[in-house]
Parts: sequence; structure tokens; C-alpha cells
Amino acid sequence: MLQPARQGRPRVLVIMPAWNEEESLPSSIADLRAKTPWVDLVVINDGSTDNTSAVARECGAFVIDLPYNMGVGAAMRTGYKYARRMGYDVAMQMDADGQHPPEYIDVLIAGLDHADIVIGSRFAESTNYKVKGPRKWAMGLLSFLFTRISGEKFTDVTSGFRAVNRKGIQQYCDFFPAEYLGDTIDSTVMAIRSGCKVIQVPVEMRERQAGTPSSGPLKSAIYLVRSFFAFAISMTRKKTSDEVQ
Repeated sequence: MLQPARQGRPRVLVIMPAWNEEESLPSSIADLRAKTPWVDLVVINDGSTDNTSAVARECGAFVIDLPYNMGVGAAMRTGYKYARRMGYDVAMQMDADGQHPPEYIDVLIAGLDHADIVIGSRFAESTNYKVKGPRKWAMGLLSFLFTRISGEKFTDVTSGFRAVNRKGIQQYCDFFPAEYLGDTIDSTVMAIRSGCKVIQVPVEMRERQAGTPSSGPLKSAIYLVRSFFAFAISMTRKKTSDEVQ
């Protein structure tokens, strides 16, 4: 159900991509409703083979069902196109597994006073969220590269906890990659190169609250390696006249 904007607040849509998340969705949606009842929610069911779609509807979410598992990139692009069509001021990306605490939504939105895209960083300040080994090194190098091309300090460029304004919504509708090849990397590089202001703000994150992770350590490592390719491809992609306006 669409909520009218409260006085002094923008109309905000939370986009929650979900693939086989029937176990985690009830608590994630309940937490969101309890802490930020003024936001709208759309769950993008990415071709789940379990009861994700039905569970999301039972929890009161508006659901868009994709015909088969198309990947988080396609799911997010669907969500951003829905946000544009419905005229939202702000769109937010949150995971269905409960890792992104809703109490930081206002922190991300506040960052939009100074930027078009705001990324919630797990590592901007001292937190309990830690990574080790090759994954830590790869994330550190990616953050260094983003800091160089943007002039902004970045520590967590792979974070999916982010908020965008109308300019960011349009950017993601046009250039969020449908394929799962470092989608957050490619989309962020293209946003920076297209003139969007991208910053990060510190947030806390939790471990997955329920269900089974869709990727283990090996897949996570492969994702980070692919992210470097996505970064390189995005940096060499020719910008059109529309992108630089």
C-alpha cells in the first residue's frame, strides 16, 4: 500500500530483492514496518522456487514477480523502474536477509542532502562487522580505486545498503546492469562518471538473520574478482551525450 509523504519527509520506496528468502522475509519486513512505518516497500521476487512471493504478500508487501531467476542486478533495475514510474523522491536498496538495520534509513536519506547516491559503509567507523583474508584485500583495493576516481573517501563500495534521489533513480534505471557481474561496482562507476555525486555514510550491519546464504566464501571471492573486471569495463565504456548531462 502506498503511503503519502509525511510532512517534512520525502516519499521513500524500499526495494528488497529476494531469491528463496521465505525464512528471512517475515522478520525483515516486520523490523522495517516497526522502525520506519512511513516508507513503502516493494519486494522483487527473483524467480524464487520457494514461497517467497506468498510470504511477502502475507507480510503486507507489494510484490513484483520476475518470471525466472534473473539475478540481483535485474531485480534492482526492476525496482528502480517501479520507483521512477510511481514518482518516488527516494529509492533505497535493502537486503531481504535482515543484514541492513532499518534504523539507518534516516542516516542514508540525510546524506542525500549532499549527494545523489549514498552508500552505507560497514567500515567507515569501528564496527563489529569484520572481513578477513583475500576478501578484505580485494575490498580495500576496490575502495582505493573508487576514492581515486571520485575524490570521496570510500571503504565499502560493494555494500548494497544505499539510497538514491530522483537523479540517482534515473541513473540506475538507465545503467544498472541486468547481469550479475559486479552490479554494485559497475553501477557506481557509471554513476560517478555520469556526474552523480556519490558518498558514503557509516552504518552498522548484522549477520544474516535466517535462511541460507546464496553464496559461500568461494563464490564471494569469485564475485570480488569479477568486480575488478566490472570496474575496468566501466572505466573504459564510452559515455554518451545523455550520460554527461
